[in-house]
Amino acid sequence: MSILVVANATEFAAAEAALGPLPGFRHLRRPETGLLMLRGRIGGEGTKFNIGEATVTRCHIVTESGTEGAAYHLGRDLGKAEKAALFEALTREPAWRDKVEAALLAPVKARVDEERRTKASETAATRVEFFTMVRGEDPR
Repeated sequence: MSILVVANATEFAAAEAALGPLPGFRHLRRPETGLLMLRGRIGGEGTKFNIGEATVTRCHIVTESGTEGAAYHLGRDLGKAEKAALFEALTREPAWRDKVEAALLAPVKARVDEERRTKASETAATRVEFFTMVRGEDPR
């Protein structure tokens, strides 16, 4: 699911085109958007406090073969939640698992890994090394 929530509409469309017609499904819970309270702690310890709210969208489906799929993601994209739930259900079906892996999950994972490498190299380029020179004892 962590890979499906970072997939974009273009990647879902490309996977759907590569896989051909996807199986039918029905909604257990239609895509819906709501708010989620974000809580935090200073330094990971201490009393919890409310930071604010975030918009989250969820969807639950069941395929014609009876496999359930669910998706939750930050934002308001109802279509993305529905597609992610469908592809999540398909990854649970042996007949679809390898196809979905090749058409959607592997390319998205490769893109995310490349973005992380690029960001890490950009960050490393701005790294500053601090050091202290030892001057010895002051002769006074």
